[in-house]
Amino acid sequence: MKKSIIVSIAAAALFLTGCNDFLDKDPRDTFQNNLSFWNTASTVQSYCNKFYDNYAGYSQNGGFGWFYFKNISDDQASLVNGGFLDWEFTTVPNTSSYWNNGFTEVRRANYVIQNVASSTLTAAEKTKYTAIARLNRAWSYYQLVREYGDVEWINYPITDPEKDENVRGKRTDRDVVMDSVAQDLDFAISNLPADVADKTQWSKEMAEAMKSDICLFEGTFCKYRNAADNGKAPDAARAERYLKASQAASEFLIKSGKYKLSPNYGQIYNSANLMSDNNAKDEIIFYRNYEKDKVMHGLIDYTCSSTQMSGITKDAFDAFLFLDGKPLATTTLDTNDEAVANKDGNYSIEHILKNKDKRLSVLIDSIVCFKGHGWRRVKEDGSASKQNMTSSTGYTIRKFDNTTLEDYYRNNTNTGYTDAPLYWYAVVLLNEAEAKAELGTISQTDLDNTVNQLEKRAGLPGLTLNPEADPANNMGVSNLLWEIRRCRRCELMLDNWYRYWDLIRWHQLDNADTEKYPNTNRGANLSYVKDVESTLDANKYIVPNSKKRIYKNKYYLYPVPSSELDLNKNIDQNPLWK
Repeated sequence: MKKSIIVSIAAAALFLTGCNDFLDKDPRDTFQNNLSFWNTASTVQSYCNKFYDNYAGYSQNGGFGWFYFKNISDDQASLVNGGFLDWEFTTVPNTSSYWNNGFTEVRRANYVIQNVASSTLTAAEKTKYTAIARLNRAWSYYQLVREYGDVEWINYPITDPEKDENVRGKRTDRDVVMDSVAQDLDFAISNLPADVADKTQWSKEMAEAMKSDICLFEGTFCKYRNAADNGKAPDAARAERYLKASQAASEFLIKSGKYKLSPNYGQIYNSANLMSDNNAKDEIIFYRNYEKDKVMHGLIDYTCSSTQMSGITKDAFDAFLFLDGKPLATTTLDTNDEAVANKDGNYSIEHILKNKDKRLSVLIDSIVCFKGHGWRRVKEDGSASKQNMTSSTGYTIRKFDNTTLEDYYRNNTNTGYTDAPLYWYAVVLLNEAEAKAELGTISQTDLDNTVNQLEKRAGLPGLTLNPEADPANNMGVSNLLWEIRRCRRCELMLDNWYRYWDLIRWHQLDNADTEKYPNTNRGANLSYVKDVESTLDANKYIVPNSKKRIYKNKYYLYPVPSSELDLNKNIDQNPLWK
């Protein structure tokens, strides 16, 4: 699908336009919903290819994707138009793309499921397209449940809003919806092709990876949720069932022997062609393909441009272990994090990076740059980039940059063509370790076969079943779970919106409160720097934002848009938003 998908997606756009949610009375689809359309495999394939847009990757057409840009967490101190990035919603909106787009994609999937069943396609084609549609219906409902909790489950396309009573239906219990999501995933796993050569194609392995993620979310969410914040009390039996399902999906992929880690962390994030990169392709399960001068993104530009970028926080910086395997509080290695002047007149933190988890040196530059003191990243050939960078925290993001590309393709908001991983082996290893640790069944062999592979790649000693306590553990979990969560945080930092939803499912969203945890609004240590234009605290750490992001328990769910409440009197607002 790599090259053909570009044409297919463009064609599919002619068949289905954007729309409001399915409660709106106006017809949404501009394609001709007739037998000829559904009897032709090529048009159904084009229609299904449009689902690919739901996996945002590094963005499309200069917009924002799910890497780097989804930055409400304790990992980034973000700036939006020079201001502070607050919670996604602090008041009830009139409309929301999260709600509208989610139900648009549900309806798209239901169109496929209903119409291919009565088409003249072959039995194999019907099964294939139904599996693709059910996979993507599962994905869309998973997003809606994460965001809104209870949402109406609809398993057919509403074609007559005037007569169909489900247009004004009640919201379905989120647990019931998630059980339906699991059924859709199982159908997709049983009926999608395995061992596809093109990893932009829907496959059994991609569906297993999705199940590994979704069931881990559901299992931990149901274990840690509470009625006051999430509307439902913990459910240990349900949590165990979904954690075991996540474990089974992860083990399928691990035992298949089809995947292995890239030798060097970071290679899967900045490849111009993941499938021709021998060091990266074996880690990829499913990815978003971009192509030079055809379909491109803006992520590289946002992380190496003259516009101030959103840097990682001191809290994120301090999460990375030292090379002795110990955290900041107990390491015997040098912990001095002050940025010191080098011979070029820039300010370096190379002295501490060389003592820390190697992933940190891939994630950020060794030179800090801040308001009043920019820096041009050094490219692969030794020359300096054209753009003078600054960061909100001093820590600049280099993980996604490919300095071998021409400057034009690095420094414009819609010219990047590096591929984006969507499901990859490192995540599966993390999911397996966490699920088993939550179930209480993890062994040292399990650790060695999962997270310790990642720790080894990062230059760290492996975890044991009884790691020493870290005084920074503020999550009320065992030392082992804390360290597995730390490994996940460091491995996936700024990746695919993982951190925000991890905090949600662990019931730790208050970690993003900058008043409660000040290091989520601090950056680099500039004690040695004179004439700093950035705001510093009493200890000379950059303070990116004068405003504070204050946690409220209502933020565990998004508010239902007010327009939807007006359209359908049978649905209520989420309780804490009333």
